[in-house]
Amino acid sequence: MPFVITSPCMHEQAGDCVDVCPVDCIAKGEDQFYIDPDICIDCGACEAVCPVSAIYHEEEVPPEEQPYIQKAIDFYKSYEG
Repeated sequence: MPFVITSPCMHEQAGDCVDVCPVDCIAKGEDQFYIDPDICIDCGACEAVCPVSAIYHEEEVPPEEQPYIQKAIDFYKSYEG
């Protein structure tokens, strides 16, 4: 999973990340946006435009935000796009 969207997105959901994604790998869930790890090309465009700094490369997700990695995995297990 290249990038992960974390808790600040739950309060913002601006969608800037969706607008800049060149491969359309970001979907809106019930409470936040999620990045599809199978489609993401690891370009970082979404991370650069996030107004609340909610997007991290998986290896840089802060410890308190680690549950959002599994949350994204679970979201895409049931996502029907």
